[in-house]
Amino acid sequence: MHVNKPHLEFHPVDMGAGWETPEGYPKGIEQKILAGVLDERAKSGSRTRLLRFQPGVYTTAPFVHDYWEEVFLVEGDLTVGNDAEGRGGENFRAGTYACRPPGAAHGPFKSNGGCLLLESHYYPD
Repeated sequence: MHVNKPHLEFHPVDMGAGWETPEGYPKGIEQKILAGVLDERAKSGSRTRLLRFQPGVYTTAPFVHDYWEEVFLVEGDLTVGNDAEGRGGENFRAGTYACRPPGAAHGPFKSNGGCLLLESHYYPD
């Protein structure tokens, strides 16, 4: 894994600023990059981010990408496998974890009450 992250010691994270909706996500899902850069065109790099869902927001199609992804559900609830109208799927609570290899289809996703995820993305060497 190509690591392109700075050395950061414990420091306050401003949870009220620096959030943006990632490309291809609906309004109400926002990311905050904590460290690193993932370059999907060059297929290199790594990043750690927070991803949050507002209550009731959902995606409508599965995701597939060519990098590794590790996800820890920090708080709230996350439904995995809902349909395009946000119905159905399996519900998970805080304290659950997923590790997905490149090419693994996952989602769609929904959060009934809102959630906060900690995610790491990286390309294999």
